[in-house]
This record gives sequence, C-alpha cells and structure tokens, in this order.
Amino acid sequence: MYEFKIKIYKKDGVKWANQKVRFYIGYENLSEEQVEFKNAVTYNLENGSIVKTKLDNQGTFKKKVNEYWKEKTITLPNVKEGSILEYSYVLKTENLVKLPDFDFQYEIPVNYFECKTEIPEFYIYKNIVTGKQAIETDSKIVNSSNSFDNAYGRTNVMWYKQINNLFTGKNIPALHDEPYINNIDNFKGSLQFELERVRMPDQPVKDYTMTWDGVAATIFKDDHFGKELNKGDFLDDDINRLLANVKAPKERLEVIFRFVQEKMNWNEKNGYLTDLGVTKAYAEKTGNISDINLILIRMLQKAGIEANPVLVSTLENGVPVYPTRIGFNYVIASAEIDGNQILLDASHKYTALNILPLNLLNWKGRLIKKDGTSKEINLVPEIPSKEFSSLAAAIDERGILKGKIRIQRTDYDAYDFRVRNADRNQENYLEKLEQELGNLKISEYKLENKKTNMGEPISEGFSFESNNVSEIIGGKIFINPMLFFANSKNPFNQENRQMAVYLGYPSLKKFTMNLEIPEGYVIESLPGRVKIALEDKSVIFTLNVSSDGNKIQFSSLKEINNSIFAAEGYQGLKDVFQKIIDSQNQKIVLKKA
Repeated sequence: MYEFKIKIYKKDGVKWANQKVRFYIGYENLSEEQVEFKNAVTYNLENGSIVKTKLDNQGTFKKKVNEYWKEKTITLPNVKEGSILEYSYVLKTENLVKLPDFDFQYEIPVNYFECKTEIPEFYIYKNIVTGKQAIETDSKIVNSSNSFDNAYGRTNVMWYKQINNLFTGKNIPALHDEPYINNIDNFKGSLQFELERVRMPDQPVKDYTMTWDGVAATIFKDDHFGKELNKGDFLDDDINRLLANVKAPKERLEVIFRFVQEKMNWNEKNGYLTDLGVTKAYAEKTGNISDINLILIRMLQKAGIEANPVLVSTLENGVPVYPTRIGFNYVIASAEIDGNQILLDASHKYTALNILPLNLLNWKGRLIKKDGTSKEINLVPEIPSKEFSSLAAAIDERGILKGKIRIQRTDYDAYDFRVRNADRNQENYLEKLEQELGNLKISEYKLENKKTNMGEPISEGFSFESNNVSEIIGGKIFINPMLFFANSKNPFNQENRQMAVYLGYPSLKKFTMNLEIPEGYVIESLPGRVKIALEDKSVIFTLNVSSDGNKIQFSSLKEINNSIFAAEGYQGLKDVFQKIIDSQNQKIVLKKA
C-alpha cells in the first residue's frame, strides 16, 4: 500500500489533484496487476473550520496505455491553494521477482518518507537505491506466522522468521527538469527490490539473481524472438535477385539494408518481441521494431554476413540498473565485416550504417547470439559528427556583406537535419534560416542528399546578402569575425546543476571565412589567437585570424568529445562555454587608408 499527504502552497500546485498509477498487464504466466485507490480526501480551511471533501466513485478512471501497461487515475475534488490532499492506493501483483518500485523524489520537495517491507525469511531481496539522496535503513528479524488450510481442511500454522525493513528520509529536494538531459527518471530517488534467492523449508535453494547473459538467453528462447530468426525461406527470392551481381560483403550489406528500409514501414510500436511475426510483416510491408529488424538480421545471415540482434533501451525507457527483461524495449541489428562492427536500424527512413535514431544513443546495448552468449555494445558513437561551414564574402564601405556559404554535415548532424526538415518545404525552411542567421537575404539555394545517400554528408549552399554583421562608428567598420554564426547566449545558464548534461553524441564544428575588405580601407586590428579547453580535453575551442593584403582569413574549431558531462563538472563546462562566447565577440576593425 502507498499512502500520500500533499500540501498545496501555490496555484500551479493544483495540478497535484490529478494522480495516476501505471500497472503492468503484459505478463505471460501471471495475472494482470491491479490498482485500487482508497481514502482520497481533500481538506480545506474555510471560515476557521476544516472542511473535508471525499472523492466519489465518479472520480476514478482507467485506460489502457499499450499492450503491456494500464493506467488508473483519480482527480481529488475541491483542490485549491492551501488544500491538503490525502490518498492511498493498493497495488496487487503476483510478480515476486520484481517488486514495485518506491519513488521518494518528485518535482516538489518531500518533507518525509518511509517505506516498510515485511518479507518472510524464505525470500531474499537485493535492495537498490537510485539517485543521490542519502536515506536511513533499519532492519529487524522478528517472529511471524501464517495460517492456512491443509489438504484435509484443517488449519495449520507456519512459524517463521520475518525480515522487517524500514527505509526513511527527510527533506528530499525537488528534482526539476533541466535542459540537456536524457531521462529525468534516471536521476530521481527510488527504492527497487530484486529477488535474489528463495529458500523454502525442505526444498533446494533456488537462485533468482539474474545476469545479463541469463536475460539475453531467456529473451532469445522466446517464441516471438529466437524462433522468428529461424524463419526465412520466404526471403530467398528477393535475396537472390538483390545480390545476383553483388559479391563484396559490405556492398551486400548496404543493398539489403536499403531494401528493408525502403520496403518496410514501422507501425510506431517499439518492442524486442515481434508483433505480426517476420513472415506476415514482410508480406504486409509493415511491423513493429522487432518485426523489421529481425527481417533485416535474417536477410543478412542468409546473405553470408554475420549478424545478430542487439537489445536496447530507448532514452524514454531509461537505463537498466540491473539485469531485467523489461529493461529493454527495442532491438537493432549488428553486423560484422572484416572485424568491424556495424549497427543498423531499418525501421526509420533516415538512418544509415552506424547511424541510429537519436533516442537509441543510451549507454549500452546487449548483443545476443544463438548459443546464449551475450556482450555489451556501446551505443554512443566515438567519432564526432561534423559540421563544416565555409564562407567567401566581400564587405563594402557601407558595411553590407555579400558572398556564398557552403555547409556540410556528417553522421548524426546530417541525420538530425534530415529528420527535423523531412516534411518542411524549402520556402518555409529558408524563411526560418534567414531569421536564424540575422535576417539576411538568401538566394541560389541548393541542397544535396536530403533524401538520398543517407550515409553521405548532407550539403547546402547559397548566396547571401546582409547588412547586420557590422557597425560603422567614427568612420571605422567593426565586424564580428563569426558573423551570424556567433553564439550570443551561453546554453548552460543555471546556477547549479542536479543532473548530468546529455548532448547525445560528440561533435565537431568548424567555421572558415575568406573576407575581402572594401577598397580604400586597411586593417586596423584583428582578434588574437584563442585556444580554450577543459582540462580533460573533452571541450576544445580554437580561433585563428590572419590577413594577406585586402583579404582576411578566419577559422574557428569547436570540439565536444563527450556526449555526457557529470553534474559535478557543470561549472567548468559553463565557464568554458562562456569563454568561447566572449572570444567570439572580438572585432575585426577596418579604417580608411
């Protein structure tokens, strides 16, 4: 049973009148979990008296979230500033291997919590605490008993030792959503309980502690997973046609990947178990994540390429803290050619070899093989995605800049661009781009590889004209060398940080400019050379400026070599970005000759 008491201090706190609880219904051999709300009451102080308003039966609702989860909700009545809410609910489950989690950190502060467990000595659980909050634990072993009717209808009593645990905590701070995080639930304070061992009287001890190898082997044996990878005769005709003149393994992989990616359509359902099954999904050209990627794996295997499934947890699903089947909700393909591993997801239209959907860049996956073995796979790319911007321009005596720009993006920068602009027409895109680049005027726009050659860089080029990149003061022209690519605001502007900074993937951004100054002007001063870096080289920024006659050459390079930065290093990250912004505000100064 869970019991809550909440005080509403502010108007925005009224939303806490709405409470919801999810419960699992996806068991194969156990009954569905059940939730029942009880004792839901709102207290208000009115005219010096306490007014108590109970929730009636009309305030409870239940809905199916998906095939694995349902959700029950209540809305407490008469909630306003100053109200005190009380409610409880009972969650019934037959799942003794994984008890329900107990969360003790929310987006509002918690004055006090306690969690009591009373567990017979026959069941040994491992207690796991997530988050950064210190809690207190008190354990006692007491005598207990349980009455039951035997086979002859007589009442028997079983006496045993019972382990009583009390977990308590005070003054738990609110966990606020912050920019640049992967999943806030990964950081909140929570108690989790995993069954390690069962030791019933007169029976052998049974260990339940699961390993990742055990989880992987169990999943592989599932009829909707491993058995699906034994099917594939229906693929033979297409494989023979596709690979008739393709011999090199890498080319065979690319041909099959593109074929599956173009043929199959994702039905918006995740999961590592098949929905329709590979045969039906292939015929209907649609399926869930598992349907599509198991088809890809089977086609690669039949083409003579070593390929295996990789279990993944999406960012939304969180990071699996310990071995558990529900820790995964996605499956991708891994292929090995000449000792090199290639990760693949054919369910999305803009992915490529080793380019996965961004919500899969979540710590580790687990590759599993038919023999039951498994190994960790790093999902976060080690090679930075690149964005190269090159500009050739001339500025006149009025401070108007005209020139050409070419921007090239690789890997995840290219993938992100394609996804964000997939359905946007060019006119709308250019209108927004002009605004983002300081209201310049764009003409002669060209875009390459937006919807073709997904593994290749995406390039855009255009001519431009701008009168917003310089200032004329006292006859001198002042120019920001980064032009409209300069950052004016530090993305890290919090005073303190609770959670790690998540940037998704390493990146490298390079900007180069060749600038011709107006006739009759000379260079009075140029920005100095800059090099800024964090101590561990996880962020490096360099800036160089030189001149030759009436030409100025400028280049800047920003490398971010980590995808995650610990909260403890936030101040250093914030400081280095501020130094980068300050360095970009140096000016090129031109004066009349």
